[in-house]
Amino acid sequence: MKFSFLRTGAALLLPLTLISAVPTSRTQGPKPDPQVLAQFGLYNNPTLQRLIDTKGQQMNKVSDRPGDYGFTIVDSPIINAFATPDGHVYFTRGIMAHFNSEAQFAGVLGHELGHITARHGQSQQRRSTAAGIGLLLGSIVAPRVMESVGGIIQQGVGLGMLKYGRDDERESDQLGVKYSTKIGYDASQMADFFQTLQRNQEASGSGAIPGFLSSHPNSADRYSTVKKLAAQAKQNAGGRQLNVGRDSYLRMIDGLPYGEDPRQGYVEGGVFYHPDLKFRMPIPSGWKSQNSPSQFQMAEPNGKAMIVLVPAGGNSLDEAAQSLAKAIGLQSANAQRTTVNGFPAVVMQGEQAAQQGQAGAAVLAHVIQDGSTYYGIVGLTAPASFSTYDNAFYGVARGFARLTDASKLNRQSQKIRIKSATGSQTLSQALSASGVPTSRHEELAILNGMQRSTRLSKGMLYKSVGQ
Repeated sequence: MKFSFLRTGAALLLPLTLISAVPTSRTQGPKPDPQVLAQFGLYNNPTLQRLIDTKGQQMNKVSDRPGDYGFTIVDSPIINAFATPDGHVYFTRGIMAHFNSEAQFAGVLGHELGHITARHGQSQQRRSTAAGIGLLLGSIVAPRVMESVGGIIQQGVGLGMLKYGRDDERESDQLGVKYSTKIGYDASQMADFFQTLQRNQEASGSGAIPGFLSSHPNSADRYSTVKKLAAQAKQNAGGRQLNVGRDSYLRMIDGLPYGEDPRQGYVEGGVFYHPDLKFRMPIPSGWKSQNSPSQFQMAEPNGKAMIVLVPAGGNSLDEAAQSLAKAIGLQSANAQRTTVNGFPAVVMQGEQAAQQGQAGAAVLAHVIQDGSTYYGIVGLTAPASFSTYDNAFYGVARGFARLTDASKLNRQSQKIRIKSATGSQTLSQALSASGVPTSRHEELAILNGMQRSTRLSKGMLYKSVGQ
């Protein structure tokens, strides 16, 4: 969550002023969609951006439908890649961390470009939620509640993402093999990466944040099919040497942030901490949550209620409250001045206006002032359920407080650290020597695309994690 607090105009506008400019290395293709950047943020790494630009445009030239396509890396820990109907391919830094070679990267890049060149987006109905990109409110809140949220949700997750069928996936796998081979990469590596995705999904369990396999469904024979396609493509290459690029890729991602960036906010022990903005806020027990550059979202386990933390624009507390009320369509609201742990605040209770035959949600909203910035904490549920969840709504807002704990304020992100094996040893032995606790060895084995028992030769590069 990297809020941009607007001083004028309506509240809840997307916080684009805090998003870095697109790296100057991009010289071709359209600029990324502002809504995508507002939801995920730009990962500004010139080396990796140059890689995706260069390889993407090389594939564009040899593709079945060359066009004005763009390629961007976004700042999300979720393991995913996706193409939008406007001809743009996005990779998350999370998926970049899990590739183990240039060839794996190229295979997935070709796969995503294949969705565009095969016009799969034209046959899919545009979705109003980003299901498959992250654990957003569209996938954790009951439809009736979500439909009542109005502008907040539309600005937060209305990105027009697509979910593909198995036939589309098979065709894109074929095109991924074709395009990556044409620009000189060993496409069999893409099959190995799909195994990494499958292992990660199985290790994460049913409560995992949806990733690549949510919007790109797997099939039982995917690995063997891609391997066969790659072998045929290699044969058709006529003895041409195809590149894997393992060491070169690993060196490029040395220092890449791994997992959540705590400076943008993180959840620990049922509390949301934001070191840069210096506040803390409780999360109701058992509720799901999702952090993004534009908002922090919480949802009741059965999707019957939600709470959203958003920036509220205005030049005064009253103006911020009025802007928030207008943005969420709050009518006949009872507004009162109050304080929350020393912060001036306004609390508003009312209902949203009904839209298109749908009953409006019952709303309890707080606007909290911290100096010249304003936070909106909005709780929503069906009117009949308000008495069930009002205590949760009040509890979250009343728990908003200044963050003073140095251990929370100084939390740093973990980064990928590329190490060299000191001798013939197993991956687990190498990880232990790097200071990785045994409890994380399976996680790191998946990250490396290996087993814990995989034997490394002296000097072989592998991924570890550290500050």
